[in-house]
Amino acid sequence: MRLSVLDQSPVSAGGAPADAVSETVQLAPAAERLGYHRYWVAEHHGSAGLAGTVPEILVARIASATMSMRVGSGGVMLSHYSPFKVAETYRMIETLFPGRIDLGIGRAAGADPLTALTLRNGIEPLAPDRYPSHVADLIGFLTGKLDADHPFAGFSAMPSGDGVPEIWLLGSSDQSAQLAAYVGLVFSFAQFINEGDAGVMEAYRQCFRPSPRCRAASASVAVFVICADSEAEALRLEANRNLWHLRSRQEGELPPFPSAADALSYAYTEADRAQIERSRRQNVVGAPEQVKARLGEIARAYGVDELVIVTICHDFGTRLRSYELLAEAFGITKRTERGESR
Repeated sequence: MRLSVLDQSPVSAGGAPADAVSETVQLAPAAERLGYHRYWVAEHHGSAGLAGTVPEILVARIASATMSMRVGSGGVMLSHYSPFKVAETYRMIETLFPGRIDLGIGRAAGADPLTALTLRNGIEPLAPDRYPSHVADLIGFLTGKLDADHPFAGFSAMPSGDGVPEIWLLGSSDQSAQLAAYVGLVFSFAQFINEGDAGVMEAYRQCFRPSPRCRAASASVAVFVICADSEAEALRLEANRNLWHLRSRQEGELPPFPSAADALSYAYTEADRAQIERSRRQNVVGAPEQVKARLGEIARAYGVDELVIVTICHDFGTRLRSYELLAEAFGITKRTERGESR
């Protein structure tokens, strides 16, 4: 089993966005030492709770702070941007760190409607039926293989070279899975956003069309995990995410992450508790062996051999400890030391 990291650069209540970015830069080399296979950073805008606004800058910074781990975006919200500009950006990063860069792309806005409009400089949102053409254009610019009748045929992103970032399509729905299958891309399913149905992955495999970028269907699943020395401690630490989820739904924005103590002392209504129970069903929380067993079930259900782990705790040390315990439970650190995991 391969384990990887998706870091959303969470901002803790009482902290600052700069602290969250600093923690991302600290966590990445620690994850490499622990044996995690790849490290992705997310894109969010106009949020008080998630500080990662420009994944390409973080990708370059993290790649410079690590040695061999794959580093990438999880993902770039392509509907906001020119595919050509995204292609040039990631070709440059690939040139600087050859053979290590992932370009994960997604359809979601990653922002509230007004912020999204500002990102596009007031231009109306990309129509849903245009997104697949944006994806195709991005691939064409990266590889220099646009169709002969394309308006920009002959254009390719610079710097030119043999290496191309590994392109992933990210999503939390069957629509994303179908698009990944149609264009022949590797697919990562965001189970931590939408528990969904393992049938999403089966449909991806059945509809997959081989491409020069991906000869056979290949996928991962992103899961929210908190691993602690005991189940009781893990459940205590989960409380901050539960309250954060509740507030984000009630307030319509992503606030900073409260401490577990504040979350546990919050005056929840019965409706609040019911909402939390629904939202936490996809979380994987517990002691190491409990978490390992549950993640094994998820991997088997979706038929994948790579899980991308999202862990958020109010305290950075506790968050790092969760990743350490998980790495120990799966034995990935030992395999890395013997040179077997890469």
